[in-house]
Amino acid sequence: MSAAAEAAADPDRARLDAWLAPLGVDYELFACDPALADTAQFCAAYGFALEDSANTIVVIGKAAEPVYAACVVLATHRLDVNRTVRNRLGTRKASFASADETRALTGQEIGGVTAFGLPPGMPLWVDAAVMARERIVLGGGSRSWKVIAPPTILRALGAEVVDGLATRREP
Repeated sequence: MSAAAEAAADPDRARLDAWLAPLGVDYELFACDPALADTAQFCAAYGFALEDSANTIVVIGKAAEPVYAACVVLATHRLDVNRTVRNRLGTRKASFASADETRALTGQEIGGVTAFGLPPGMPLWVDAAVMARERIVLGGGSRSWKVIAPPTILRALGAEVVDGLATRREP
């Protein structure tokens, strides 16, 4: 199948390749059942460790003009929205963006949100624990794809590594 035919057959994969190829970092695309895209289900179904799964979460700082950022944290960690995120956004209140807000901002569905292809100017913050992993599994921009890559791929995007962006959850 030609590259054009392959892109037409799976536009989600073609979009993902277009985002990733220019970064110059090795990566693997992993197709998954959209019904199993949520992190815990995905890891259980496909044999990945939660410690290697990194979620991209869009947050909103509530102000006269809302401000947004994307945060990447391990599935074993909890994003510190009430302190670290709020302080970084410079707002009095912060929360997770709703599924509708996330879709409107990124064009991506919850369960597939990725750090790649974010709107220009949206800050991308990565918890330091993510960078300590040998490889991570990230959403692929749709519920049908995941990206497996070294965490350095996030640096190639210009992400800022933030100590204390998230805290480890108790098992």
